[in-house]
Amino acid sequence: MRTPTSRLAYIDWMRGLACVLMFQTHCYDSWLGGDARKSTFFMWSQLGGTLPAPLFLFLAGISFALVTDKLRQKGLPPRQIAYTTIRRGAQIFGLGLLFRLQEFLLAWGWAPWSDLLRVDILNTIGLSVMLMGLLCWLVLAHTRGTRLILVLSASATAMTISLLTPLLWTSWQPRWLPWPIESYINGVHNLGQPQAWLFPIFPWSGFAFIGLAVGFVLVSDWAKRHGSKTFILAGGAGAALMGIARWRDHRPQQLYASYDFWHTSPNFFLIRVGILLAILFLTYAWCRRGAGQWGFSPLIQLGQTSLLVYWVHIEFVYGRFSILPKRAQDIRTASFGLLAIFLAMLLLSVLRTRAKTNFYSRHPERSLSLRLRKLLRSRGTCCFSVTPEDPGNQPRVFV
Repeated sequence: MRTPTSRLAYIDWMRGLACVLMFQTHCYDSWLGGDARKSTFFMWSQLGGTLPAPLFLFLAGISFALVTDKLRQKGLPPRQIAYTTIRRGAQIFGLGLLFRLQEFLLAWGWAPWSDLLRVDILNTIGLSVMLMGLLCWLVLAHTRGTRLILVLSASATAMTISLLTPLLWTSWQPRWLPWPIESYINGVHNLGQPQAWLFPIFPWSGFAFIGLAVGFVLVSDWAKRHGSKTFILAGGAGAALMGIARWRDHRPQQLYASYDFWHTSPNFFLIRVGILLAILFLTYAWCRRGAGQWGFSPLIQLGQTSLLVYWVHIEFVYGRFSILPKRAQDIRTASFGLLAIFLAMLLLSVLRTRAKTNFYSRHPERSLSLRLRKLLRSRGTCCFSVTPEDPGNQPRVFV
């Protein structure tokens, strides 16, 4: 197995892939109009939008495991590890609230006040990080804290979230909670019923806990001894999960009275987990054996600044500053717009990286003092997939 830096390269490559998938989903959804929205091309472009959010949450879990294991090796007690990681989750959650405030102010005059309380992806990433910190603290403080126990605990939490999702969206819907709080459970917003365009904990946090389990496997002594075989097994496990989930979905017996494959089904959850594991294997192989790191890699570059490019591109695709008129373009024009967004975000990412590098080269003492903070940030653990289809053309999550 390669050094930690090389391992982070494939993680950044996966983040960059998620950014590209996110760009194409957003651009075609925002700009295509007329017959183009009824085309097979549009259908496949939006189907690709089912991957960015799971990818980023999955990678947030892996990054969390890498950081937690590093802190354990430094000898920090469980309480200190939990405080450090949960505080980072709270910071991400705060960024989510700030993003909602920005979007509301930029859309002043036509955005409803309830948009301020909408459960967006940054909110859920922040909560997921805090929940992972709580789980790791409980495991490390009350057991021997082996990596195997952490892997099993994270996996069990992910499957519990997935299995409870159909119930919490239907017969177990916690209507007794105020809607801003219930929305974090099942995404009701203020509309009375769960909405598929939001990012509630159920089911989305499940992908973060799967990433947490995978991350602890990757830092295990077994994985370090066997190197690439670990990723081959991950790819094989992904293929097996996809096959099992598809077989289970076609069985006449169902566990739930109300079955929604695309939004709450544990079978679709497992299929996406399988796809994530397959992408993990292919990306690792590409970065280690292929051309993933030959010279400048646009995907690695985007992956290192995923939060920034998400934050900025939304306004130029969905917001007041959209570079093309919305719902009015053909595929060719929208594709040129997508290329413009990709190049602009790549340039922004490069400028951000160079500015940061130049700053720390002039102030090396700041670089040393912030080394742990940089580790905890884990090079950007954010992700998003948004499309507009609710009243007022407000951005919504494509799931």
